[in-house]
Amino acid sequence: MFDYDRARIAQDYAQHRRVHPGVLEALLRAEGLCASARVLEIGCGSGNYAAALSAAVGCRCIGVDPSIQMARQALAQPGILVGASAGEALPLAPGSFDLAFSVDVIHHVRDRQAFYAEAARVLRPGGLLCTATDSEEIIRAREPLTTYFPETVAADLARYPTLAELQAQMRATGLEVAPEQQVEFAWALRDLAPYRARAYSVLHLIPEAAFTRGLARMERDLARGPIQAVSRYCILWGRNPP
Repeated sequence: MFDYDRARIAQDYAQHRRVHPGVLEALLRAEGLCASARVLEIGCGSGNYAAALSAAVGCRCIGVDPSIQMARQALAQPGILVGASAGEALPLAPGSFDLAFSVDVIHHVRDRQAFYAEAARVLRPGGLLCTATDSEEIIRAREPLTTYFPETVAADLARYPTLAELQAQMRATGLEVAPEQQVEFAWALRDLAPYRARAYSVLHLIPEAAFTRGLARMERDLARGPIQAVSRYCILWGRNPP
């Protein structure tokens, strides 16, 4: 598992990572999401998504993360409760939540079957589970990450499970699985601070020379104008049987 307790990584994530509008919209459309809903973000990182849901709906949100440093960053978010815990062993009562979700987390999980079993355990009957992740197609075509740091493709393909694997593991837990969705958000990149800070974990996994070379190319291109960027996610939904 990637070590988010290393120096400054949690701080860099909190400073530079933002909510993906498409992922947030998908979560907001979840059946039954309302002010009285109980929501759990597993692997909450700096708490951006849980805080955004709480602000938009007024629901009670709890975030858990195995990284102490990440959990400390999330504590600064308004409207959410935060605990330090791995998703494979949640210190939460059965049937406690209407919605559980994770974003950019599942590729860090060592035992995904245990992760999904725990998520199903803490969901009420009929409760929803959402996994936002990347497919192989997305990994191979990230803009601008793949363009400037092509070494990230092999690094991420080695650690990301396929959508079929995830859906099979969800079904093995007893969850009813819906067809995957894809969301995207395009923007003009004008600030390279997130890349300089390596606020994307895969940038810590490529050779230093590759990182330096890619960043130099980005800086040259940005000097000529904004860099076109697009971020895509696959959204997987599962439902606890009634």
